[in-house]
Amino acid sequence: MTTLTQLYRPSLALLTDLYQLTMARGYWSLGLAEREAVFHLFFRKNPFRGGYAISCGLAAAADYLAALRFDDDDLRVLSELTGNDGGPLFPPGFLSYLSDMEFSCDIDAMPEGTVAFPHEPLIRVKGPLLQAQLVETALLNIVNFQTLIATKSSRICRAAAGDAVLEFGLRRAQGIDGGLAASRAAYVGGCAGTSNVWAAKLYGIPVKGTHAHSWVLVFDGEVEAFEAYASALPNNCVFLVDTYDTIEGVHRAVAVGRALRARGFEMVGVRLDSGDLSALSKGARQILDDAGFPDAAVVASNDLDEHRITALKADGAPIGVWGVGTRLVTAHDQPALGGVYKLSAIRDEDGAWQYRVKLSEQPIKVSNPGVLQVRRFTDAAGRWLGDAIYDEDTGPGTTLIDPMTGQTLAELPTDAAGADLLQPIFRGGQRVGAMESLTEIRTKAAAQIAAMPPEVARLSEPAHYPVGLEPRLQALKLALMDAARD
Repeated sequence: MTTLTQLYRPSLALLTDLYQLTMARGYWSLGLAEREAVFHLFFRKNPFRGGYAISCGLAAAADYLAALRFDDDDLRVLSELTGNDGGPLFPPGFLSYLSDMEFSCDIDAMPEGTVAFPHEPLIRVKGPLLQAQLVETALLNIVNFQTLIATKSSRICRAAAGDAVLEFGLRRAQGIDGGLAASRAAYVGGCAGTSNVWAAKLYGIPVKGTHAHSWVLVFDGEVEAFEAYASALPNNCVFLVDTYDTIEGVHRAVAVGRALRARGFEMVGVRLDSGDLSALSKGARQILDDAGFPDAAVVASNDLDEHRITALKADGAPIGVWGVGTRLVTAHDQPALGGVYKLSAIRDEDGAWQYRVKLSEQPIKVSNPGVLQVRRFTDAAGRWLGDAIYDEDTGPGTTLIDPMTGQTLAELPTDAAGADLLQPIFRGGQRVGAMESLTEIRTKAAAQIAAMPPEVARLSEPAHYPVGLEPRLQALKLALMDAARD
């Protein structure tokens, strides 16, 4: 598997916000750098007004953490930064500390492809305060975006109801990295392939594509263009038929398809990229069927997303393959997940945990204290019942307390089966276990979506899946909130 350091410069230590480094310098100056702390990465609201998210990006995050080192060039850049008085922002002693630093945190995370819900930690970081603070920005950058796109992809693929969805978004993606990360995450979410050849090379994703309108315009007529393409690539013929007149274009594609068949090849299909996709797809399907090409696909593109696909399918549009670009790779209707990274505990000088909670006038922004884990409960048939967020020191329970209201959200059977979602990824800065392949992650995501309660998985007005705090964790949270307000 290709790693981040193969795509970028060997050191990614400066992939951070300056305030992470100024805080790090402060911890070092105050003798707090090695104090053990716990941070959690989570999101507060499901994206796209949906009922769930698909965790994604852990492989890239692990690559980043495994290679975290400050090289000589990083230290030179930091040594040249100045404060308001013109003096060095970072003293030589601090830079020497960074030079010698070796990543030593414990990382636990939801495996990629896991369905996740608001307030559940996707990643838990436990280790030296300075290190755990430094990695915040990069982890959020990586996990926020890929989780967002994997979720969008899963929604689009659910709308397609078994039809193939191809990710065609590279030209509209937010830069090179945005294109690569989006292709990977879209595949995790269920897309069958990508037009992005570099992503196909790096990640082993099936690559798909034929020709654009410019190919047709190179030639004197549409028939000549289709014939030329069929001559050059007879085993890859999906003809784009809407350059001049879509229905006439389908007839011309059929004529070339017959010639292809006489040569021992089959036309793969026709692509519609504009106009009334419902009416045009029905017309195209009829022409193809009447001409003896029932297996030729009608492929559609043109600013598609889960909502438009749902509407087209409800109208009976006989589209078999969906090419989705801009609205997928840019997460058009919600361009950011909004994931956050919060401190929840720090050791005192005697080695005891001191739990922390961030207050806010907005209940959704009040953080949860503790060394957190998530347990997913299921019944005897494997149906999901609810998730408990609990502190590892006190353990899980089957009563779920709503973190927003403090009310009992659910009382699950005491004999319900449960599995913890956060799994060890690093211990003492060293990777443990093997990362799953992209195909395994994609398969897991599909299985998780299938296992989720259907009323939670639906695209519009989903039901709320019960995720709550274990009662002792809720009591700890309330006590800390009261103490902070005194």
